[in-house]
Amino acid sequence: MIDVNCVPCLRKQATRLFEKYKIAEERQIVLKGVFEDFLQNDGLNQPSPLSTQFLNKLVREETGINDLYFEEKEFYNKVLLDRYEQLKNDVLSSDNPLKTALRYALAGNIIDFGPPHKFDLDSTFSEALDKKIGIDHSDELFRDLEVARTVLYLGDNAGEIVTDKLFIETLNHPNVVFAVRGNPVLNDVTVYEAEAVGMHEVARVVDNGFDAPSTLTDYCSAEFLEIFNKADVIISKGQGNFEGLYGQVDHKKLYFLFMVKCDEIAKATGRLKNEAVVLKNE
Repeated sequence: MIDVNCVPCLRKQATRLFEKYKIAEERQIVLKGVFEDFLQNDGLNQPSPLSTQFLNKLVREETGINDLYFEEKEFYNKVLLDRYEQLKNDVLSSDNPLKTALRYALAGNIIDFGPPHKFDLDSTFSEALDKKIGIDHSDELFRDLEVARTVLYLGDNAGEIVTDKLFIETLNHPNVVFAVRGNPVLNDVTVYEAEAVGMHEVARVVDNGFDAPSTLTDYCSAEFLEIFNKADVIISKGQGNFEGLYGQVDHKKLYFLFMVKCDEIAKATGRLKNEAVVLKNE
C-alpha cells in the first residue's frame, strides 16, 4: 500500500508534469484537487505505482497527449545507443564480461523521471565499474541463470534498456523474455522503445498488459502471468518493479536490480540513496 511518506514525492511529480505541459494555473488547481482526493482516499488502499498511473491518466486526458515522456525516452535511448559500442568494448575486454555488463545495467537505472532526483550520466557510468554494490547477490544470480531454462527480465525505463540489452546479450541465454509496460507511463519502456533499441534481437519482447510504472501481478494480463509463473529466474529491473513485487510474491529465484533513489526505498533495503543493489527475493 502507499506509504504516507511517498505522498510528497507524488505531489512533486504532479507539479512537474503540470509545469512540463504548461497547464493553466486555474486548471492546475482543479487537477491537484482531483489528485489529492485520490491520494487521500483510493490511493491509500492501493500500491503506490497506481497513484502514478492515475496521475498520468489525469494529465493525458487534460492534454490529449498519450505518451507524456515520448521526447525524453527518445533522447535517452539515443544517448545510450551512442555509448553502446564503447560500453560493449569495455565489457568484452574485461576480466569478467558478465559482471561488467551487470554493473553497466545497474548504472543505466539512474535514468528515471519518477522520483524527484537529479542524475548525472557521465559520473554514474565513469564510477560504475569501481563503485561498491550495496547489496550484491550477483554470484547467486549467475549460478541460477546457468541452470535456468527460461529467464524473465522485467524492464524499467527507456535509455536504461540499452544497458539491459547489453547485459542480456552478454548473458547469451537461449530463452530470455523481456517484459515492458502495456501502455506509456512516465519514461517506462513499452514495446516501441524496446524494439527501437533492438531488444528483440536478444530476447522475446512482451508487454505485461498494464500501464502502471511497476509490475503488479494482480493487474497484469493472463498471458504475462503465465510467463511470470513459469519462469525459472526473474530479473526485476528498477525501483518501480521493486515497489510492486518486493514482499508481494514468493518466487524463489526473483532478483531485484536497481539503484536506490529515495528515502523510503533506502529504509526498505537498509542502504543509502544512489547505492546499487542486486537483491534476491527472500
